[in-house]
This record gives sequence, C-alpha cells and structure tokens, in this order.
Amino acid sequence: MNLHWLWPSVAVASFALTWVVMRSAETRRLLDVPNARSSHDRPVPRGGGIAIVLTFTAGVVIASLYGVVDYRLLAVVLGGGGLVALIGVADDYRDVSAGWRFVVHILVAGWVLYWLDGIPHELLPGVPPMLLNFLGVVSVLWLINLYNFMDGIDAIAGIETITVCLGGVLLYAFSMSGNTAWVPPAILLACVAGFLFWNYPPARIFLGDSGSGFLGLMMAVFSIQAAHLEPGMFWAWMILQGVFIVDSCTTLFRRLARRRRLQEAHRSHAYQFAARKYAGHAPVILAVGTINMVWLLPLALLAASGQAPAIPTLLIAYAPLLWLAFHFKAGAAELQEI
Repeated sequence: MNLHWLWPSVAVASFALTWVVMRSAETRRLLDVPNARSSHDRPVPRGGGIAIVLTFTAGVVIASLYGVVDYRLLAVVLGGGGLVALIGVADDYRDVSAGWRFVVHILVAGWVLYWLDGIPHELLPGVPPMLLNFLGVVSVLWLINLYNFMDGIDAIAGIETITVCLGGVLLYAFSMSGNTAWVPPAILLACVAGFLFWNYPPARIFLGDSGSGFLGLMMAVFSIQAAHLEPGMFWAWMILQGVFIVDSCTTLFRRLARRRRLQEAHRSHAYQFAARKYAGHAPVILAVGTINMVWLLPLALLAASGQAPAIPTLLIAYAPLLWLAFHFKAGAAELQEI
C-alpha cells in the first residue's frame, strides 16, 4: 500500500508538537539554565525530544497496521522506547539518580534483545551466544547514553540522526532492494527533521534526555535488525555512526586516564572544543553532516554490499575520525579543570 503520505505527516506533526512542548516549557519555566559547563549562554526550554518519541511511535504503529513494520519492532518501540522516554522525561524535570537510570536502561536492553532474537552468531562466528548477547546489552546501553553524551551543542544529535538514517535508507535501497527495513529509519528521519527546525542554532528548544536516549536506542535497534539481515549491514550501520562513536569513546577513555568521574558534567568532547574554536555551533554540525554523507556513507555502502571486508572498512572509516578527535583535544582538560 502507498505510504508516501506518512513521512510528511509525521514531520509536520513533530514540528507542531515541538512548538507545543516549547511553549508549555516556557510557560512553566522548565528551562535549561546555562552554567560553566554549558555550551549555550541563555535559558532554553528542554524536553523537546518527546515530540520525536510520540510522532515516531505513531508512525511505527501506522506502518505496522499497513504490514510494513514487524510486530517485534512495534513491541520494542512501545516497551523499550517508552521506558527510555519516561525515565528521560523524569530526569529532564526531576533529576533521576544515575543508578535508577542504569536499572531502567538494563531492562530496556534486555527487552530489545528478547524481541529482536538477540545478536545473530553470524556477526562474530565462534563467539558463544551468551557472550554475544552480553555484548549486545553493553552496546544497547552504550548507544542510549552515547547520544546523551554527544547532545551538547545545538542540533548535533538531530543532524547525526538525519544523516545516519538517510544513509541507512540508502544502504537498504542499494543492497537489499524490496526489503522494508528502511521504513522505520525513514520515519525517524522525518520526525527529527520536524524537530530540527526548532533546534537548529540558535536552538529554541533542546532534545533533553527523553529525546537523546530514545534516539540512541533506535540507532541500537536499527543496527541489531541489520545484523539479522546481513552481518555486513550491521558494520555498515556502525560505520555510519562513526563520528559519535569515535568522539565519545576517545573522550571517555582520555577522561578515565585523567581520573575524572564518569558522571561529572563536562565540555571536553571534540565537537565541543571545535564549537568554541570556531565560535559557533553551525560550522560543527554542518561538518558532521558532511563527514557522514561524503566520507562514511560510501564506505558503509561498500561494507553492506560485500565489495569490501566489513571490519577493515570500519577501521579505515574510523582512522581519520580518531585523528580529528585528538586534533580537537577530545577528553583533554578544560580551563575549569586546570
């Protein structure tokens, strides 16, 4: 059945619902007030990601009714996505402890792997299934929190999601024509596009934990789904997310080496140093989008199609990103720490 109307519909709904959330947050003074660790200089409403959560969920429900989205993905979105969004909303407005967030995220990771039939053994032949699924739980946890870590300047999580989802849609179009796995990433792309109008620099509303955690979860879900279709597709999704993965991992390990606390707020990601160097968020997010489409997407297409070995291609893709991370001092001490 023709679902072409769905994408503009969810984009417009996300645009409108974000405006409603923004006005409500302004009225109730639910604002993100800048401090020494912030990358913004004025109070901004937070929690706008709930518009993405609601419109994407509605889009997946509609697509499932048309038979183009599997019921298992629907269960993942309603159950896992709902839990991540709820704990995120609570944290946006009431500061939930890291322990409670971790418990909820563990439950969500287990829920996701149950409904998606775990991690296929073809992905890493020879690795015991129990270890594979443990690694799956860790990867889901990491991606949920990765988007929260990386959502530190205007629109960066939105640009990343849009370009990665567009890349994913193209992967399926070129490598698996006729497969409907491209539909959920396309829906998410449209929902984030509607939100991005309000989040583009200077942002009038922020995603909040409800939105960033949900986006990270969906990236994990799309990657695991791809692994069940073809191992090379999983690595292709990992290539597409290279900017966020490399920056976050480099920052984490360098901060651990400096004995900084994981839960401590900071502005030491490479993209944050770059935003300060170039005195603005727009140059950085445009660079992220360009890297994703010009460098990472062609390599992901090679890995997905089998024209190049997946893991070596991933390492080639990540190599210049690692150089950029060190060039922009990811994880280095900030002025406040010196």
